[in-house]
Amino acid sequence: MALLQLKDIELSFGGPLLLDKVQLSIEPKERVCLIGRNGEGKSTLMKVIAGDIIADSGERQMAKEIVITQLEQTIPKNTEGSIYDIVASGLAEVGELLNQYHHLSQQTENTDDQWLKQLQYLQEKLDASDGWTQQQQVEQVISRLSLDAEDQFNSLSGGMKRRVLLAKALVQNPDILLLDEPTNHLDIESILWLEEFLKNYQTSLIFITHDRSFLRSLATRIIELDRGQLTSWPGDYDNFLRRKEEQLHAETKEHKNFDKRLAQEEVWIRQGVKARRTRNEGRVRALEKMRVLRQQRRVQKGSAKLNLDTADKSSKVIIEAEHLHFSFDEDNVLIDDLSVIIQRGDKIGLIGPNGVGKSTLLNILLGSLAPTQAKKFKRGQNLEVAYFDQLRDQLDEERTIKENLDQGRDNITVNGKPRHIISYLQDFLFDPKQIQSPVSSLSGGEKNRLLLAKLFLKPANILVLDEPTNDLDVDTLELLEELLINFTGTVLLVSHDREFLNNIVTSCLAFEGQGKVREYVGGYDDWLLQRDLPEKKAKSSSLKNTSAQKSNNTANAPSTAATPPVVKKLSYNEQRELKQLPRKLEKLEEAIEAIQAKFSDADFYQRDPDSISKLQADLSQLETDLEQAYERWEALES
Repeated sequence: MALLQLKDIELSFGGPLLLDKVQLSIEPKERVCLIGRNGEGKSTLMKVIAGDIIADSGERQMAKEIVITQLEQTIPKNTEGSIYDIVASGLAEVGELLNQYHHLSQQTENTDDQWLKQLQYLQEKLDASDGWTQQQQVEQVISRLSLDAEDQFNSLSGGMKRRVLLAKALVQNPDILLLDEPTNHLDIESILWLEEFLKNYQTSLIFITHDRSFLRSLATRIIELDRGQLTSWPGDYDNFLRRKEEQLHAETKEHKNFDKRLAQEEVWIRQGVKARRTRNEGRVRALEKMRVLRQQRRVQKGSAKLNLDTADKSSKVIIEAEHLHFSFDEDNVLIDDLSVIIQRGDKIGLIGPNGVGKSTLLNILLGSLAPTQAKKFKRGQNLEVAYFDQLRDQLDEERTIKENLDQGRDNITVNGKPRHIISYLQDFLFDPKQIQSPVSSLSGGEKNRLLLAKLFLKPANILVLDEPTNDLDVDTLELLEELLINFTGTVLLVSHDREFLNNIVTSCLAFEGQGKVREYVGGYDDWLLQRDLPEKKAKSSSLKNTSAQKSNNTANAPSTAATPPVVKKLSYNEQRELKQLPRKLEKLEEAIEAIQAKFSDADFYQRDPDSISKLQADLSQLETDLEQAYERWEALES
């Protein structure tokens, strides 16, 4: 039985219908991803589902006693108190009683009559409202999400604040949980935690996300909002992409045939006096109906047109650093002994938890912050940098869109050619009516598009992008990917979007704790495969040394009857296998290093995609074989 149903929902805010006879049914324990371009009305639909907005027409039906909760897209301002306070506040009046009781019960040094009377009063109120069951729920959720009840909300990182707000939503034990861009501003570790938690959480999910890896991992069904219409696509994201392309192709063909028939009828109706004698009134009415249908047709919005004005070539070596160190004090070392060479054309991703020092490293590499110490730190010549700031500090919220671009002039220069500002902004999907609107009125996705428009006005040979993917719809995200892949300059990219990193970067600088920053060839998935190799090699070396030592000890030991008997002897084949394993390990390591060397070639990512995929698959298989060989070595040695 469906938990919730929307039937023929219509909603408009004065313009075209945002929701046009929308139909939706949500079943128990399904995970539904709502996708669509920025401005299509996804967040509005979520508010209709939650009951926060009443539709102009249609029905919203729910099964009895269904609880719907939601995780806010942004962290509410002026949210204060302990984690316990915030989580319990999700229970309304009972939550307020629990907060008061929790704080009073913590005051164990206070035992006066007034304290006892207040405590007794709260106990009675909680008895009457089944508050003790709710208290247990609060404590269980806090424990399950690995939170400390007494920590202050204001002292937490952005990722932990999102986790607390999720706990506030979950404490109500919802049947349907609504998540609007839950991965925004979370680091990869937090995203993976949330992904795994939601997979195992037994409730129905409806979520909006731009993170394709998160979407692929979590969604059991995809619903798309496009030009007011909601369509449902069972199966995974790749299946949706394939079927959506087929649908758009069929729609284009149908519109083309319709427009051809309409043009033929328009010619017929204008044939003059001679044609009037043969006019059919039914045909005239059909033509009028076709005209109305053509006027009502809502075509899909065009895609953004992202073009970057590339500056003259920089020097071959962009940045060279040896034994670079940076710390605010002795106890706060962010970067410890980093050596790296960044060359023209490199596309480097910075990976690590929030607050670990990624933006600090960017500022050091760009020269706006000096390292604490370095044996060598050299920046190249003719560096023209365009910087995308995740906090959007380059945008003045109080000024208009037009004023934020090149001092508000009507004509701007793009790739050396003059263009009208309205035409340029239309490339980034801004309506001409919007250009006099203040930036503060824009959505998160629109602000990011405006920042990209401002960024791409400046000729650059180095792009520095700090979390550029937040709030961008998937279509714009993929266009940005294509632009960065084809960009001939250097890219420094901070992102927690795993697929975005995989598709763009040629190497990663990974923050691995205690100030250690290591460079790895390839994207995020390549980093996952390679990061344990140093430990495995050390383990292999240790095993070889141990085996050699054992062989020496055996050779030098005197023959004696007191030698303890061997519990289990290796067979001939096992002895032979053990003897051959060191050479096998060496060959596997050499093969892995050879492939990694190919990844380091400057022109590697210009090759045929199939050959790149084959090499990546070969590397993955070799690493699996190497790990199995280690395990076999240990088994035979023991």
